[in-house]
Amino acid sequence: MKRMMTARLMLGFLVLTAAGCARPDWIEQTLVTVDVTGAWRGEFRQALGSSGGAAIELTLQQSGPKVSGQVNFSPFRQFSGPIEGTVTGDMFRFRAQRTGVSGELQVNGDEMTGQAATTYGPGTVTVRRQP
Repeated sequence: MKRMMTARLMLGFLVLTAAGCARPDWIEQTLVTVDVTGAWRGEFRQALGSSGGAAIELTLQQSGPKVSGQVNFSPFRQFSGPIEGTVTGDMFRFRAQRTGVSGELQVNGDEMTGQAATTYGPGTVTVRRQP
């Protein structure tokens, strides 16, 4: 009886320990490894079957993991406006509350690439940091 109780306690401990190891820790989730502050210019290309793309410009200010700034689309000015976002690791995620534009870009030095969406649909973004 005592062995059975000990075995159950050990099994319970192992299950809890394994579950705790399955998730990334809080340090990994909040780690900021890049700085996106500055002006970025490039292109937004809509997904196949959509009509073309647009020039895109991001002007960003970063404080820790929080980012604020402005996105400008040309010629589609209706999607331009203020944005807020976060940086986690090398990923920059943003959203414009007023226009509904959102995106997730991977930062690689002076280039960011990834996906964004407007009310017209999703597309790919490639931007480079401006000197």
